[in-house]
Amino acid sequence: MTKKTIFPVSRVHEPLRVDVEIQNGQVVDATVGATLFRGFENMMIGRDPRDAALLTQRICGICSSAHAIAAALALQQAFNLQPTPNGQHLMNLIFAADIIQNHIRHFYVLAIYDYVKGPNMPPYTPRPEGDYRLPQKRNEELLAHVKEGMLKAMRAHEMLAIFGAKIPMQQTILVTGVTEQATVDRISAYKSILHELMEWVQNVHLYDVAVLTDYYKDYYTIGSSKGNMISYGMFPQPITGRREYSSGIMFAKGEVQPLDINKIGEDIKYSWYQGDTMQRPQEGTTIPDRNKADAYSWVKAPRYAGHALEGGPLARAWLSGKYQRGTGVMDRIITRAQETLKICQLAEEWLAQLSPGGPTHTPYTSVMQGEGIGLTDAMRGGLGHWLRIKDSKIDHYQIVTPTTWTFSPRDQQGQRGPVEDALLGTPVANTEDLIEVGRIIRSFDPCFTCAVHMIDAPTDSPAMII
Repeated sequence: MTKKTIFPVSRVHEPLRVDVEIQNGQVVDATVGATLFRGFENMMIGRDPRDAALLTQRICGICSSAHAIAAALALQQAFNLQPTPNGQHLMNLIFAADIIQNHIRHFYVLAIYDYVKGPNMPPYTPRPEGDYRLPQKRNEELLAHVKEGMLKAMRAHEMLAIFGAKIPMQQTILVTGVTEQATVDRISAYKSILHELMEWVQNVHLYDVAVLTDYYKDYYTIGSSKGNMISYGMFPQPITGRREYSSGIMFAKGEVQPLDINKIGEDIKYSWYQGDTMQRPQEGTTIPDRNKADAYSWVKAPRYAGHALEGGPLARAWLSGKYQRGTGVMDRIITRAQETLKICQLAEEWLAQLSPGGPTHTPYTSVMQGEGIGLTDAMRGGLGHWLRIKDSKIDHYQIVTPTTWTFSPRDQQGQRGPVEDALLGTPVANTEDLIEVGRIIRSFDPCFTCAVHMIDAPTDSPAMII
């Protein structure tokens, strides 16, 4: 049996340690550990709750608007308020632009080099010497699209800034809407970039994904999860609150069931936090214990009724019934690209529903006491903010991020998280490269800046990079 440590895993958002055991050319065991400590929940205590949408965005630069949305939703519940119709549409448009940039960036910056071979020069080298299967012409074609993809992701950020003022960490989302106005000029500017992106996703992005799936058909089964899916839903409609993407859960690719948030808890048996029992986010704590026996990750282990669940574009596609091919690497890449186009189309509809010059937010005041839960899907899956207000200050704040769900460690029952489980059985051609492991990990689009927040590099064993 061969044991390998991969640290850091390159082309993911921040440090991630993966330990795998390989026997007879297959991964037979795996642990996935986050080497950063998240301190934001503790930082929020004692703050003015009205600052939550601004402060929690600093958790992550790649998906900051998702935290603004989750915080705003939690405050809407605590304050018993809702956005104006224009305000809700603008919140959705800001969030949509951020998801579009993330999905494009994931493919053209983080994932594509698992399959497309760059020139023999930095930053394309060193690289794993794996099975790059594309014919030279196709390889060069997709490689030429990489720069376009980076520019399109940048354009999506520019589109977001039209109503969000800046990015990362937009500045305009409030509890009751958005401070920016929906003027004719701004609507036109957003629409112009949106149409540019929509055309490019249809003609280039989806084409490139189709090329990859044609040459890597075995990756429809490699990296497969159990088909346990979760979504909080996202993009509420004005007034009704009905979400464009509905919430739900699914076990083993079965029937879609309604989501019950009271069944969500976080196991910390193998996480570097004080305690061993399952904690509900409403009462959970974030007290670090780096010397905890048997622990190997700063990520907690979220569970739904005791089950480990996967979120993200693949989960949303399965739960909506619009995709049911599989749960492997290529399935995640396909559904992320398809979702990019779908969100472009939704944004076009919201633009048409805006009332130029109409109110985008209403004045509001904070409350002395209150509780709120803000649930939304983000780029990578379900994001939840749980807060409690006492004496006009934040008294409790807990955040469960998408990466925490998918990259969770084992729980008290020894149940692996979705990524650890998906790595089992992975065929490995060369134990010195492990490109296959990297492809699986990056297909989940991890974001550990969201999950944890202090580096702790491993020193107990030699590590490799993929």
